[in-house]
This record gives sequence, C-alpha cells and structure tokens, in this order.
Amino acid sequence: MRKIQMVDLKSQYEKIKDTVNASIQEVLDTTTYINGPLVHEFQKNLEQYLDVKHVIPCANGTDALQIAMMGLDLKPGDEVITADFTFAATVEVIALLQLTPVLVDVDLVNMNISIEAIKKAITPKTKAIVPVHLFGRAANMEAIMAIANEHNLYVIEDNAQAIGANCKFSDGTKKKAGTIGHVASTSFFPSKNLGCYGDGGAIFTNDDELAHKIRGIVNHGMYVRYHHDVVGVNSRLDSIQAGVLNAKLPLLDEYGKARQDAARKYSAAFEGHQNIVAPTICDICDCHVFHQYTLRITNGKRDQLMEHLQAKQIPCAIYYPIPLHSQKAYVDSRYKEEDFPVTNQLVKEVISLPMHTELDDEQIKFITDSVLEFFAK
Repeated sequence: MRKIQMVDLKSQYEKIKDTVNASIQEVLDTTTYINGPLVHEFQKNLEQYLDVKHVIPCANGTDALQIAMMGLDLKPGDEVITADFTFAATVEVIALLQLTPVLVDVDLVNMNISIEAIKKAITPKTKAIVPVHLFGRAANMEAIMAIANEHNLYVIEDNAQAIGANCKFSDGTKKKAGTIGHVASTSFFPSKNLGCYGDGGAIFTNDDELAHKIRGIVNHGMYVRYHHDVVGVNSRLDSIQAGVLNAKLPLLDEYGKARQDAARKYSAAFEGHQNIVAPTICDICDCHVFHQYTLRITNGKRDQLMEHLQAKQIPCAIYYPIPLHSQKAYVDSRYKEEDFPVTNQLVKEVISLPMHTELDDEQIKFITDSVLEFFAK
C-alpha cells in the first residue's frame, strides 16, 4: 500500500507534470514573472468556469477577503456577521480593518453558518454577512441572500474551501459557490481543491464598478501608474502560480468527483455506526466538493481515536479545536457561551480523515477498518 497522506500533491503532480513544467519554463524563458500572460489567461479561464464577470487574482486567500471588504467601503465600527466555527482568517480581516466581528453559531448537520443565528445577530450597525462554505459544502446562499436583501446588507462569500461546488436554489437553478454574493474570495493554497505550488488567491464579483475599484486596491490603489487614487495594498498572483492553476483548472470537476467518490466510500463504511456521524452525500452530489472529510465522534473518544490512527501512520486533523469566540485575539464580553452550543459541541467531536484526489480503495479500506477497529476494542 502507498503511504497515506492527508493531501497527496506529489501523485497529483505526476499526472500533470509535463503541462506544469512547460508553463513554468515559459515564465522563466520570457521573464514575465509578474502580471504576465499566464495570469491574464488564468483570470479569463476562471471567469468562464465560474460564469462570473470578474476574477481579480491576488497573493493569497486572506488578502482576497481583506481586499473584498476594502472595496465595499465599510467603516470602523460597522458590524460584520460570520461563523464562529471556521479558520481564523475570516474574523482576522474583519478585525484588521477595524470593523466589528459578530460571531454566530453554525448548523450541526452541515456545519455552515446558522440562518437563524444570522437573523438574531442583525442590529442597526450590521453592514455585511460573510458566509464560509466550510469543508467544501456550499452554504444556504438562497436564505442568506434573502436576509441580506431584506436588511440591505452586503454578502461576502468566503469560498476558500469550496471552489467548484454548486449552490442550489428553490427554482431549480444552480450557481457556483462564490458567484452569488456581492463579492467573494478564494484561496489557492497548495492543499485546496484548486491549489497552486505556493500562495495565491482571487476575488470574484459580477459588479463592474466594484471590480474596477478592487483592481486598483490590489495594486497600491493605482489605476494609472503612480497615481494613487485609493488606499491599496500590494497583492498579486505571480505568473508561475498562474501556470500551475491553468494546468489544474480543466481538471477541477474531475478532482471534485474523485473527492466525492472517496467520500462515498468512507461514508458507506461508517453508515449506521452509533458513535460516528459521517457527512451526507447523494449519488449526484454537486453541492459538496469535500475539501475536508470530517466526521463527528459522539462518544467522547475523539482524541483517543486520533491517537489510534496516528499510531497506525494514518494522518488526521482537527478542524477546528477552539471556537473563534474563545480565541485570545477575539474574546469579547458580547459573546455568551449559550449562544454557541453547536460550535462548542463540534470542537469536541470533529476529526478529518485524509482527503484528496489520489486516494485509492486499498488506502480507504485501511483507514475505515482502522477507525472501526478502534470502536470495536
């Protein structure tokens, strides 16, 4: 059996190495390291894939989220609602821009931001909602957009984990995650479903005026060279990373299907187990692209299971071990523990198993057998 890895980028690279290597060599030969033709090519290709009017590449996913918020002219003290159960980057940029983070609980089943919690958190100071499409599953964007429209709020999608997932609407239509709110961000960190070989990110929007503003913000606030019209940053996707992403983008749906197939095999093995809650996935799933495959362990022995798997050389991880409202940087007297029952439960129960495009049946069986073996002891 091949060595089991949390993410197997090497095996994935072997299948695309000729294309990737040729792209990198092209950048070296032409010395178009910054803002070269490959960046513009990738931008256009991603716009076409997502069916979105504007993709603005940048240096990383956190920058993308920050720049998206900068483009909306939010003011210090404005409240921005986001999920308590996610990676810290989401709340980090809210605080960095001197906005007021309002952390709310999530749904126990899909682990995405709770619609009811959003409604309860809205005040006269609320200006935006940041739903996170967590672990690759699209949030309920139809409900979120309805709330936003009712209260005249911006919606900034954090799509760092779910590029390629579809959001379904009650009228039967579908749109790609990251193309529904006023603006969205994504990350091309190497382990992402669409990952480069360094850092990278992008902002998406269908708003022409906002796109123009953001293009200036990513480049020191310049629209004409040496004319700084707005406060900006220096955040660019370099040409080498764009070349890597161009090689992977045509395979993104195939990558998503490979992850979904692995998820089905995992969940089939765990079906009906009294101590394991596995992610749900239907036969034609396109709303979950499984950036992570995350179980809930309900008998209080999550940490012991993790030790058992690690002893068998099976990598696993806890995403996330501490609620954001309990993190030292974001502690606030406004938060009450009774407002976060689901998040406080999830941080004690979740464990993520290896998930990537290169998992084979032998590896999946060894992993699932090892999990079940632990509970049989």
